[in-house]
Amino acid sequence: TGWIIDHELNLKGKQIGDAQISPLHANFIVNTGKATSKDYLSLIKLIQDQVKSKFGFDLKPEIKLLGNFQ
Repeated sequence: TGWIIDHELNLKGKQIGDAQISPLHANFIVNTGKATSKDYLSLIKLIQDQVKSKFGFDLKPEIKLLGNFQ
């Protein structure tokens, strides 16, 4: 997945708010300051949407989201 995010989608280093796709390894999202859950979810959704658009499959997070996300 990290390779796809980096080499196919060119998203390494992409940032929404203070959540950033790590510039060192694209399979991680890092907090560069005061990232909110909304920042993280927006970045995850961006990745998922681009993977779906380019490759036609759904990318599922390896983490379990806790809380009410609407």
